Amino acid sequence: MKHRFILLSLAATVTLTACDRSLDIVNPNQVTTESFWKTSDDALAGVNAVYSTTHRGGISRWLPFYYIIRSDEGRSQSPATDIVNNMDQFLVTDYNYGNAYSIWNDNYIGINRANQVISNVPNIQMDAALRDRYLGEAKFMRALFYYHLVTLWGNVPLVLQQSVVGDKPNSATSAEVWAQIEKDLTEAATVLPTTYASTDLGRATRGAAYALLAKAQMQQRKYTEALTPLQWLADGEGKSLYALVPNYRDNFLISTENNRESVFEWQFQINPAEFTDDDTETPNQNYGTSIAQFFGPSGIGWSDGEAHRWPIYEFNERTTAGARDPRLEASFLFDSTDVRGPNFTQIYGETFTQRYGTGNKRVWFRKFQNDHWKIEEGYRSPNNWRYIRYADVLLMYAEALNATGKTSQAYPYVDQVRRRAGLPALSVARPGLSQEQFLAQLKHERVTELSGEGHRWNDLARWGDLGPQLAPRDPAFSTFVRGKSELLPIPQLDRDLNPNLQQNPNY
Repeated sequence: MKHRFILLSLAATVTLTACDRSLDIVNPNQVTTESFWKTSDDALAGVNAVYSTTHRGGISRWLPFYYIIRSDEGRSQSPATDIVNNMDQFLVTDYNYGNAYSIWNDNYIGINRANQVISNVPNIQMDAALRDRYLGEAKFMRALFYYHLVTLWGNVPLVLQQSVVGDKPNSATSAEVWAQIEKDLTEAATVLPTTYASTDLGRATRGAAYALLAKAQMQQRKYTEALTPLQWLADGEGKSLYALVPNYRDNFLISTENNRESVFEWQFQINPAEFTDDDTETPNQNYGTSIAQFFGPSGIGWSDGEAHRWPIYEFNERTTAGARDPRLEASFLFDSTDVRGPNFTQIYGETFTQRYGTGNKRVWFRKFQNDHWKIEEGYRSPNNWRYIRYADVLLMYAEALNATGKTSQAYPYVDQVRRRAGLPALSVARPGLSQEQFLAQLKHERVTELSGEGHRWNDLARWGDLGPQLAPRDPAFSTFVRGKSELLPIPQLDRDLNPNLQQNPNY
């Protein structure tokens, strides 16, 4: 079920210059911060505005694009060389590059919206439990935005109060940002409900807070700490709330959104008929995501981002029935998405051969595309982005158990993921793995289960695997510089305005 999140503008003044005087002109018809936060309805609108930030282009388009294409599973052959150089090849020459800056800007817009809720809602006379829930939702979302910023930029400014003109925050250390993320999520988990009614699907739950907390802790290699939230999800109360859906492909169809496997997903909606499907970002028109347009196969979308071919060879195990791993067909569009080959593989209503001829080896990510109900793509796809799935949680738990010396206890959680795909249990196929061997197997399992979902970059960073040694499978990594390319440059525009911001190393 789709739900619109209301965009909320809290602009207060317009500054005009006339002769040598500066006048602050207040529009009496415009809502101000001081006049807005009065009722529980205001609190709800404010929280909804935080969620609506995920509809902005920097998050709904370029954030997944960056995480996927910068990793070794993605690449760009776009005719737009700025995309290739800045987003794929690690040849960042423009520290104000617009697509990166939109991610930075939109995440801070979300943070400012969350800060307004956290600062103002406690002063509203309303139901205490509902007030606490709204604060928990805002803290979850603030942690989510900071998770994006710290994994892409590292030492970013840590802003915890609503912004005012003239603010010049210092750069925080990554450790300080991670600590705040953990604090926000820990506090959110204590007040968020485990489930919502159908009218509120998509809001942050306790399970979502625990899952993101575990991700944050694991990204810092705090595996022992991550066991606690993961245990709640995999063996505690969460075990009765979440489950792997029988059909893997159901995780990526618009008809099966917000299912039991979904721990947290970004809600998108088809554009109302009175709005266009163009690339203009306008208020109250950002219902969908354009990621499908930019990942769409050649002749369907822009094909600015696509997959390398090596991931399809990871699906090399047969099911217990002797068939091909069904996740391959659900994950990629290529000459053999249909196991019978290019003459049977359907690409938006035509066969692969009809569209691309024979011998074409290009591969496109299929997840979150709309080929199951459309023959074209557009800028405002309604297909929700499944940000955290329960399968990801189970594999994280297995990784944390293995990292803390409990390898034998980690097998059952990988087995659940493999059995859903029809593969033999790992405990049967490869029993008795060492800690190092089990991690190597997990790296394979995360490719086959999670390809094209935006997790690969952070996985490689957590494992210490980012570097030029990835160039044989992804030539873009030949230009990767250790100690530099792990992070994006802090935007120079912001550094010009705020001398307290420090540039990342070697930029």
